[in-house]
Amino acid sequence: MYMKNELPQFSKIRTEQIEPQIRQILAQNQRQVTELLQQPTFTWDNLMRPLEDQDDVLSKAWSPISHLHSVMESEGLRQVYRNCLPLITEYYTELAQNEKLYAAVKSIADSPAYADFDAAQKKVIEDEIRDFRLAGIHLPADKKARFAELEQQLTEWTTKFSENLLDATQGWYLHITNRAQLAGLPEQTIKLAEENAAQHKKTGWVLTLEYPCYSSAMKFLHDRELRRVMYEAYVTRASDQGPRAGKWDNTPVMKNILRARHEMAQLVGFKNFAEYSLATKMAKHPDKVLKFLHDLLKKSRPVAEKEIAELKQFALETGGLREMQTWDMMYYSEKLRQSKFNFSQEKLRAYFPAQKVIDGMFALVKKIFGLTLKEEKNIDTWHPQVQFFVLYDEQGEFRGGLYTDLYARPHKRDGAWMDEYQSRRRLKDGKIQYPIAYLTCNFMRPLDNKPALLTHEDVETLFHEFGHCLHHLVTKVDYAPVSGINGVPWDAVEFPSQFMENWCWEKETLAMISSHYQTGETLPENLYQQLIATRQFQAALQMLRQLEFAIFDFRIHLEFHPDHSAQIENILQEVRQQTNLMDVPTFNRFQHSFAHIFAGSYCAGYYSYKWAEVLSCDAFEKFKEHGTFDPTSGRSFLQNILEAGGVKDPLVAFVAFRGREPQVDALLRQSGLM
Repeated sequence: MYMKNELPQFSKIRTEQIEPQIRQILAQNQRQVTELLQQPTFTWDNLMRPLEDQDDVLSKAWSPISHLHSVMESEGLRQVYRNCLPLITEYYTELAQNEKLYAAVKSIADSPAYADFDAAQKKVIEDEIRDFRLAGIHLPADKKARFAELEQQLTEWTTKFSENLLDATQGWYLHITNRAQLAGLPEQTIKLAEENAAQHKKTGWVLTLEYPCYSSAMKFLHDRELRRVMYEAYVTRASDQGPRAGKWDNTPVMKNILRARHEMAQLVGFKNFAEYSLATKMAKHPDKVLKFLHDLLKKSRPVAEKEIAELKQFALETGGLREMQTWDMMYYSEKLRQSKFNFSQEKLRAYFPAQKVIDGMFALVKKIFGLTLKEEKNIDTWHPQVQFFVLYDEQGEFRGGLYTDLYARPHKRDGAWMDEYQSRRRLKDGKIQYPIAYLTCNFMRPLDNKPALLTHEDVETLFHEFGHCLHHLVTKVDYAPVSGINGVPWDAVEFPSQFMENWCWEKETLAMISSHYQTGETLPENLYQQLIATRQFQAALQMLRQLEFAIFDFRIHLEFHPDHSAQIENILQEVRQQTNLMDVPTFNRFQHSFAHIFAGSYCAGYYSYKWAEVLSCDAFEKFKEHGTFDPTSGRSFLQNILEAGGVKDPLVAFVAFRGREPQVDALLRQSGLM
């Protein structure tokens, strides 16, 4: 394989060698910047290319460490990660506040040669100049120093948030010795609980807060008191409430994160962090974001009120439940789904063995985009369950590589995400460095000598993250800062991922990705019809849940005031009055585990999921109009969206594909709201 020697050697990473290596690279890069800035004049080749080269060296050294910190954390790795992160933060802050470097980049933008730059080069320069300003290049020395200090604090607190959440998730479990208490649980979950017990050196069964176990318990466990116990432990993780109250409390951490972001934004001339965040997004003004979210809320709430009334009536009739609590919702929703549609996600597991889903997903992208993925064996990875695939285009040209790590395990961060090892770029000798991505999920692992079996929700998650990976891997942009997902406004970055989810509901696709793990039978027609019938089941309630997250996120960053001590809780309560149709227990501390905004890149940007879903639903309707596997539409999406990287304005790219601006109607139709 062309790139095999370029891949990280995970088995050779030694914790004690990480910090010295990072320090050496940082020092070398700093020396090189000093030397570059001594040149009399600046061009793309003598400044921008060397800067990209040195950034690539650092990125490829740090990416495997950062990735291992998320998927295979150990005490030693956590400590070295904490030691190195401030060094890297300081390095990038100094670069962003280097006035000589800013002047050098600006001189290129002002030079006659700039007119001859291609669109990607111009976008790199434009983004650089914008980011210098967002880092306070124009500030006096004392304010620059304060901005740098806040950057360090923010790095420290967001890391602490993640660590607290991981420790709190791993630090609680429920030991059960009476099998009767597990009544209702699928056999897969019971087997998982047996294995969990063995890992904890206990007899019986252990239920954990890892999501595959937790969600299954909340949907199927008949024992209401056990559901309440599990719910309380889950929604109080890393907080001042619940069974481990105060042990890994993120309360002060969240306040420090918001305080640092707010002050940084004000230092560089913004009223608040929400406005600062929008400087790099499609939606340029807070009013536009809030109007978008509240318009969806207005359309969703009346439908959701009918859905919750139906659920409460069902719980009363079938369970004698006069007052439904939040820990009853998933359980009775699942029962209602089964009652209305004779359908359960667990019914589908047998038809979605993970490898069949992956093979079918790859067959799909070959059909619509002309892309081929092949597994490459004998690759040095971080865990035996990790696979590696190489990507080729329609002409047989090599385009990139993809690691997949699909299953939950101890010491692995919860959730699903895509990240990059390296980006596409053209090297000085004219050769291409090809992109490499990580695809990480937390599905139920293979059990009892059976293959890993996915729910349809798992399949959607896999397609979503694969969409991100495709966006990064198939780019044809040759400059790393704007190739793949780089340089794409954050409220457009979810477009390709949510677009890919649509295919999971198509009959032709389901035939490609399903195969009973014992009989080989594809998804039967009756199960397909039941699945389709459930697509809009409680869709408005799901919409309200996402809107709660998005409005809460945006408002705490828009309205933050350093002197208002209970602001996070107060704003959340106000938002819940608009979005929640059931009383939330006073002990609920969902915000303490909201890693997307307190430890990730979605701060003042969680609205991006719904914003980009407008694009994805509308784009998919073009395929519905021209045929599910229409190659012309597929190649157009590939060319205009996936290959374009961060060069084109996302709206311009969308219009090039769709022939008009996006319309919200497709999202409303898909959600059953019109």
